[in-house]
Amino acid sequence: MDRALVVIDDTESHRQLLAEAAAFAQADGADLVAFAWTTPEAAEERIDALEWVEKVERTTYEETDPDAMTRQFAREFVDDVIGDDGDVRIETVIAEDGDLDDAILSAADRLDCDHVFLVGRKRSPTGKAIFGDVAQRILLNFDGLVTVRMR
Repeated sequence: MDRALVVIDDTESHRQLLAEAAAFAQADGADLVAFAWTTPEAAEERIDALEWVEKVERTTYEETDPDAMTRQFAREFVDDVIGDDGDVRIETVIAEDGDLDDAILSAADRLDCDHVFLVGRKRSPTGKAIFGDVAQRILLNFDGLVTVRMR
């Protein structure tokens, strides 16, 4: 493994996945890229919430750009999970839910990643045969190793 992409979100499963990916990367001497994403709708909700808080608290937040907010979340998440490690690159994207797999594959290809770590959803016994959604598409379309941690 030379460079790994780990998809992060603010859940305990993603926290554990990031810690595991960082351990693998460190053991192999590989670079690690944390990939954070948001949807346009979620970004708009965050901005609306900040604007409401600004009015109530009579304060101003410096950053309301959705990409910058996502980048800030990712940096804080990475620092909280594995420490203040400047060696972890942060990549962010604003993507529709249906486009997330394409965004992950594009970033992995652009950054020359040879391993992708992501969290999958638990399924019923029948559904376990098909990972579904993003995890399935990454498994089928990524030309490298894929580690899926089930929620």
